[in-house]
Amino acid sequence: MSLPVHLVESLAGVVVGSVVEVTGDEAHHAVAVRRLREGEHVVLTDGRGTSVTGEVASTGKRLFTVRVVSVDVSERPHPAITVVQALPKGDRGELAVEVLTEVGVDRIVPWAASRSVAVWKGERAAKSLAKWQATAREAGKQSRRSWLPTVTPLATTDSLTDVVREADLAVVLHEDATAPLSALDVPASGRIVVVVGPEGGITPDELALLEGAGALTVRLGDEVLRTSTAGVVAVAALLSRTERWA
Repeated sequence: MSLPVHLVESLAGVVVGSVVEVTGDEAHHAVAVRRLREGEHVVLTDGRGTSVTGEVASTGKRLFTVRVVSVDVSERPHPAITVVQALPKGDRGELAVEVLTEVGVDRIVPWAASRSVAVWKGERAAKSLAKWQATAREAGKQSRRSWLPTVTPLATTDSLTDVVREADLAVVLHEDATAPLSALDVPASGRIVVVVGPEGGITPDELALLEGAGALTVRLGDEVLRTSTAGVVAVAALLSRTERWA
């Protein structure tokens, strides 16, 4: 059975024999909800490549300590995958973030596309972004990732041009495209960007802007997928052709 994973702020300088203290909501969930007890073994990760395995040395109301028995440092995986996810309606945004995190995406960019049904403004924008970030953290722990994905603030279409330009390969998923995703050459390193449109589709103006920045318009297949699932299917198809899934 896999050991439970808990997220900590930093593991800098931690070595075998160190005692790491976990506090706050993370500790409360472990102690009060999961009933974590002294002597159990857990994994701690900082989400930036370092994970440790250790034995719970003590527990309190909103804290527990772990004595480290092993340390693992992982390099950031390559190629790095960014998914630009147009805002879906309802809770499909959290679903998209969850599965994208589980499949190994490194950065998720929420996008206010012209035809997005959902709208993030004011206080709702802050709450929605926080919910996406929390979903990514929990999915990252569940999938035992040493590197957790970044969920950026809401992007406009104009700001996406910079995201596309910095990529070694950028693709826009579109049901009317003639070029299949499977025919592309996938870079072994660098950054890959996948743009997923909203339920209403990407507008011609948005498509022209993204293509002008260097994105390729591609299709997955004959079937039309939901915006909340198209990204994870595309990323899986790309990762299967890299050393990350070798």
